[in-house]
Amino acid sequence: MDDSRDRPADLIYDWNQVGPAPVPRGPVMLDDETLRDGLQGPSVTDPPIDTKVRILRAMDALGIDTADVGLPGAGPRAAEDVEALCRAIAGERLRIRPNCAARTAVKDIEPIARISGATGMPIETCLFIGSSAIRRYVEGWDVDHLLRLTDESVSFAVREGLTVMYVTEDTMRADPTTLRRLYSTAIACGARRVCVTDTVGCATPQGAAALVRFIGTIVAESGADIGIDWHGHRDRGLDLASTLAAIGAGASRAHGCALGIGERAGNTPMDLLLVNLRLLGWIERDLRGLSDYCRTVAEGCRVPIPANYPVVGSDAFETATGVHAAAVIKALRKDDVWLADRVYSGVPATDFGFSQRVRIGPMSGHSNVIFWLEQQRIPAAEETVARILEAAKRSDRLLEDYELFQLARPAVRQSG
Repeated sequence: MDDSRDRPADLIYDWNQVGPAPVPRGPVMLDDETLRDGLQGPSVTDPPIDTKVRILRAMDALGIDTADVGLPGAGPRAAEDVEALCRAIAGERLRIRPNCAARTAVKDIEPIARISGATGMPIETCLFIGSSAIRRYVEGWDVDHLLRLTDESVSFAVREGLTVMYVTEDTMRADPTTLRRLYSTAIACGARRVCVTDTVGCATPQGAAALVRFIGTIVAESGADIGIDWHGHRDRGLDLASTLAAIGAGASRAHGCALGIGERAGNTPMDLLLVNLRLLGWIERDLRGLSDYCRTVAEGCRVPIPANYPVVGSDAFETATGVHAAAVIKALRKDDVWLADRVYSGVPATDFGFSQRVRIGPMSGHSNVIFWLEQQRIPAAEETVARILEAAKRSDRLLEDYELFQLARPAVRQSG
């Protein structure tokens, strides 16, 4: 794509750049939860290990920093898959680093330590514990009980040579005093990252930012070099916006799952998080493998990609509407892919391995038909254009290529 051609500099006015905007305080890291939290989705299929390895490779190709490769304390199969994935990372020299979820219990930590020793692969251990008052009420826990579990589990993991990320579940609905006590204890016991979670997907962007800033004060008071993670769910549909707000407020690593799979309504979609981080200029990486990543997960986990899903859905860069298509076609006739990618799209298709496509349907005009015929190297005779356009106007959907070829057949015979 030629971006150096002479174009007016003011073709796009960006209101997103007007006024104060949060920016990351350092490099933005990403943790992919597809192979753990993502597989907890009620309609998701847990794929075989060879598919999980392919998913892991696709993550690595996108430059994702870390991946939760499972909860080995859940049972033998989970432990076997975690070990196989760690061996794949080591054997194929992938850049992505593994981590594992574990409850704040020695019996969950032991298999992680064993797998790390067996594979020679350092595994970050993500110890999670409920923190909100509503959870404590249901379970019959008091804060002192949580503090004891935190102390015992973090200290044990550190003694086993594991790097610990301490995770409070339902952080978004936990009170400040409890959070301060829990996180301070975990840091004192040797945790090197802390994770702030929106377990039930209730966060707004404002709330996510406020919570991360508060946790930042606890980290600062500790005097230790502690990273802050954000883990969000999409129950209110505010997951992506809240994740970006959390990063702007100081979270240095954000979690997500391919296609937003996960419990209930799912997690922050990693694919759309990558897209938005790239468009915001917060990361620089090659994302042309985004389609491979999403389709590998979709096929392996048996999760269909909706046609209108942003960026990777089949409709994302297609148009058949006359006015829209005409503008894209005019840009393409200028041999300017940059222009075609932006005249009717907020996401430049080429940057993510896609291209604009003009279709023909009931809302199409002559330019759609002429352009399609030219792309197929079929003469755009007036009668051919009229025949296709008449069929399109009668249709209740977009015409498929095989139907267009049938309508254009007389012109094809004549040109042949």
